[in-house]
Amino acid sequence: MEHSNHCRPSPGLRTCAALVSGFLLASVVLAQSTPSARAKAPSPTQAKPAAAVDPYRPNRFAGRAGQFYKYVWGIDSLNVRLMESGELVRFTYRVVDPDRASLLNDKNLAPSLIDPRAGVSLVVPSMEKIGQLRQSAIPELGKSYWIAFSNKGRTVKHGDRVNVVIGTFRAEGLMVD
Repeated sequence: MEHSNHCRPSPGLRTCAALVSGFLLASVVLAQSTPSARAKAPSPTQAKPAAAVDPYRPNRFAGRAGQFYKYVWGIDSLNVRLMESGELVRFTYRVVDPDRASLLNDKNLAPSLIDPRAGVSLVVPSMEKIGQLRQSAIPELGKSYWIAFSNKGRTVKHGDRVNVVIGTFRAEGLMVD
């Protein structure tokens, strides 16, 4: 007597059934977890502390690069961002050692922002009544400072990697936000 294959489940069906039963078992185990374990988990509506690091946004200068800027130049939190519809590029940094960071605020040095992709070197514009669009005060611990570069023609774009040069200071590979 011949056996029919109609009663036997196919290998794919068995795999699917195993997956479904696995998911059901996992959901039952999670549903039966102790109330104290559920109480320890923060709810999504709770506010994050101010110093919390966003796990979905990578640290721009993790490891050696961050340590280099901090210990050699006395700054951290470097950032390059397009402003005013792309007509200006703003470079910002925070001072962690005022003595080492004093070079960046020296008004006798001409800063430049270099975009190798576009093949341009941007300069700090000087307004008649305002002067240069940069901060040149004596750096203070914990304060953030900025320098604005003219991006006439909008050659520097979001996502470009740029270099900022101020005298002997050089920050390479900064991404434009």
